[in-house]
Amino acid sequence: MRPCCAKHQIWRKRCGAIMADIYRAAERVMGMSDAVWARHANPWSAFTRFTVLPLLALAIWSRVWIGPWAWGLIALALIWNWLNPRFFPPPESLDNWASRRVLGERIWLNRRDEVRAHHKTWAMILTVASVPGVVFLALGLWHLRIDWTVFGMFLAVLPKVWFVDRMVWAYQDWLDDHGKELGDV
Repeated sequence: MRPCCAKHQIWRKRCGAIMADIYRAAERVMGMSDAVWARHANPWSAFTRFTVLPLLALAIWSRVWIGPWAWGLIALALIWNWLNPRFFPPPESLDNWASRRVLGERIWLNRRDEVRAHHKTWAMILTVASVPGVVFLALGLWHLRIDWTVFGMFLAVLPKVWFVDRMVWAYQDWLDDHGKELGDV
């Protein structure tokens, strides 16, 4: 192996380890037990999850209209973030995109060594790709620029949507590679 390729492999492993730690920390903060993951596999939970960032941005923006009372709306948005995976019952069937996406996220968090390399690479790329969106979003909210805020939100969410779609694919590949059946994690 050429030296530059070896350095790339080391960099990739370090970044992957850092991101794995971030994902696991988020899972712990959210208190994601097996029962909560089962409820989050409900398509209603999976799709309404995408309301969290717009609600949080609106709550932060509301400081213009309601001043310090905006902290209450920010708290409500964060409570919704925590409550969302718990709010809906487990789905009747896991045979849908949203449920497979959640199952893929579980494989990604708990069995990353069993996930194909190309999924790991793209997951890392897509996670990093959302960072500029978060920066634009934060600057837009700070300077009260609606164009930056909306642009930043889309720039942050689009890679996330692609990421979760990738989790569906990664889950199917994991099922195929390990002879597992839908619902196994």
